[in-house]
Amino acid sequence: MSFDYLNALSKQPTTRTPIWVMRQAGRYLPEYRATRKQAGDFMSLCKNPELACEVTMQPMDRFDLDAAILFSDILTIPDAMGLGLYFSEGEGPKF
Repeated sequence: MSFDYLNALSKQPTTRTPIWVMRQAGRYLPEYRATRKQAGDFMSLCKNPELACEVTMQPMDRFDLDAAILFSDILTIPDAMGLGLYFSEGEGPKF
């Protein structure tokens, strides 16, 4: 993480506007796709701390970014609540 990012959070002067990429761990990165394949499925990727950290850091290694947001997904919440989350091929998440 860069000092510019930390300074911006503290409303202190920065040398430039710090950046990070929204949805930075994404399908467009070949290394993300390889890690997702290793995980087996999307929720397994979210639930595995090592793999989640790996996909978090992949864009940091590839691009000149100032900060990373830990990879996760909002679907981990209803899944943890036991709402019966599952995925239908080509349709996305279902409960």
